[in-house]
Amino acid sequence: MFLEKGRVKIIIKNILALVGIAFPVLLPFFNTDPVFLFLLNVSYVVYYLFIFYEVLKFLLRPGYINSDIIVAAACGFFLLLETFVFLLQIWVYDDPGSFRGIDLSTPAHTFIDLVYFCSITLTTIGFGDITPAAPDTKLISSLIGVIGQFYSVVLVGIIISKFAASSKPE
Repeated sequence: MFLEKGRVKIIIKNILALVGIAFPVLLPFFNTDPVFLFLLNVSYVVYYLFIFYEVLKFLLRPGYINSDIIVAAACGFFLLLETFVFLLQIWVYDDPGSFRGIDLSTPAHTFIDLVYFCSITLTTIGFGDITPAAPDTKLISSLIGVIGQFYSVVLVGIIISKFAASSKPE
């Protein structure tokens, strides 16, 4: 995706990727330091949003459908999912009572529960076993559901328009 990009975008991507690799490596040294966990989650949110933006631009560019478009569409969904997971981790580590039903015993359990919660919310299934307890997490959770629906609708529109454009007789 970054083969034909400008030098600045490649540098930004490399810096964000390096930060994304460095933070987990440093995790054993800082373990549960709230400032470190905040910076870790913010860096991942910025990184995933940057990549998501590039995926969206890729989805809008070509006028045809192929396997790259389908894979990019799925990657966009997973990038949104991970972005929201790390965004919600900021709130969970700041206020452990911001959600009910999340296992806070280890960062790995918290991460898995948030992946589950975000995927259920992004797809608007909403089982209800994990629920937001604070007003700000309630708002973010509703925003996740709205963005999930918006992404699905826009994605279907993009794919249908590309399919219709590629199947027109010339």
